[in-house]
Amino acid sequence: MSDLTGLLVVDDDPDVRDLLRRYFSGQGFEVSAAASGAEMRDMLARKSIDLVLLDLGLPDEDGLELTRHLRSNWHGALIIVTGRGDSVDRVVGLELGADDYVTKPFELRELLARVRSVLRRTTVAAAAPNDEPGDVTIRFAEYRLDPFGRSLCKADGDAVALTTGEYELLRVLVEHPNRVLSRDDLMEQLHGRNAGPYDRAIDVQIGRLRRKIEVDPANPELIKSVRGAGYLFSARVTKGTGG
Repeated sequence: MSDLTGLLVVDDDPDVRDLLRRYFSGQGFEVSAAASGAEMRDMLARKSIDLVLLDLGLPDEDGLELTRHLRSNWHGALIIVTGRGDSVDRVVGLELGADDYVTKPFELRELLARVRSVLRRTTVAAAAPNDEPGDVTIRFAEYRLDPFGRSLCKADGDAVALTTGEYELLRVLVEHPNRVLSRDDLMEQLHGRNAGPYDRAIDVQIGRLRRKIEVDPANPELIKSVRGAGYLFSARVTKGTGG
């Protein structure tokens, strides 16, 4: 079995597949390629893959549905590739649990840096020891967050349905209460890089999370905007054990 990091390129453009196969092979990766969702599933069943680079614009299957499939059935790292104008797809991809995204056309060195950053973060997360007992919960306002069950409930026990992206964003906010976090801070915590000058993915995710947990999302009391600086999670956060 190879000790090289397994990278799977999923793109219907043969020129892109060939370019990325040659480039990443030269960088020390074991590169496989697939032209469709069906080929992707077949590769994942047969090979050891550490990261999938998934083009959302495949002709045979919806890329976001493939993202959802990967997150439900596979536990490796995932970077989605979108067109430059597809900001909605980028945000939805992050909501569904993609580790990062890149836009076409991309610089190969930038793509390599993103791949290495995602692999570094996911490897560290997988190896991190569990220092807290499994029944630790985090409470704020009327909510109870279970970091191990990755779930959010109200005080009356009603579950609040969160996407993977919403859960990860909330987790970062509750870990830094009463501290202003810029877009760059949040992108660094969530995706290991700064936000670009036109990147509003964080703003969209904040808006979606507010609609889930705020009494009045138009006048938020938990996740407050700080003009020109970022966002502040203003709730009192406590940790305890049990339900």
